[in-house]
Amino acid sequence: MSSEFIIQAREVSHTYAGGITALQGVTLGIRRNEFLAFVGANGSGKTTLVKHFNGLLKPTRGSLFVNGIDTRKTTVSTLSRTVGFCFQNPDHQIFCYSVWDETLFGLWQQRIPQAEAEERAAQALQKVGLYELRTRHPRELSRGQRQRLATASLLAMETQVLVLDEPTTGQDFNSRRQIMGLAAELHEKGRTIVMVTHDMSLVAEYATRVVAMKGGRVLLDATPRELFQQEDILTATGLKLPPALALARGLKSAGLNATPLTLNELYDAIVAALPEPAKLTDSISYVENRVKPCPR
Repeated sequence: MSSEFIIQAREVSHTYAGGITALQGVTLGIRRNEFLAFVGANGSGKTTLVKHFNGLLKPTRGSLFVNGIDTRKTTVSTLSRTVGFCFQNPDHQIFCYSVWDETLFGLWQQRIPQAEAEERAAQALQKVGLYELRTRHPRELSRGQRQRLATASLLAMETQVLVLDEPTTGQDFNSRRQIMGLAAELHEKGRTIVMVTHDMSLVAEYATRVVAMKGGRVLLDATPRELFQQEDILTATGLKLPPALALARGLKSAGLNATPLTLNELYDAIVAALPEPAKLTDSISYVENRVKPCPR
């Protein structure tokens, strides 16, 4: 096994008990400190694949290794010390009677000393804005808050790999930015982030690598910018362009020749396209003097 990869799949296939084959010969490696996004339509195999990363599922054929350990020969408990998994539906993993105990549970299972466990739990809850609600029963929280609680439980465990399955589902704008900001912060500190998402704006802004899937197979393994330049892959997987790039293409007829992935990149491209001296401070007056008012 190559030490370059923290997770490595070799010809992994998976068939569920009902006979449905969800993965077909997937081979890929995930490097340490990558921010990888899996994308594709529902039923493409994304979630099935990432559930193999901490042993929730085992390959029907092929093999998958985490830190050089064959997942077929170890337990979920052992793998969870390396790979933390945050479900799309937080109710699938929350079962304690208080927010505080839920955050501490994984640390207790790892036999972390009580003082250290409580410190880590407190820090995790503060990061997701739930510390003041630590005495509440999780069922008293909103769905978005329960999603943040599930995230906090994984943050406290400090696993090398964090798997986020549709992490912003049910979140308002501020909570979404909070969760993704935490993921970006962990990535900057050396953690490996794996994200399953339908939100192409998240892929464009945060991912360093993207794997597009269809029918249990990998169609493309590339950078986000490379993905969004391939119309056939986007069509085949039912993906949409991130808003900034979609808007930029709409402005192409007006002379904007750029491929921005984020709104910041789009802003920079528009400013750069303005004739001199209409830059930055002059840009507003430049537009006002040239845009005709709408007829009443």
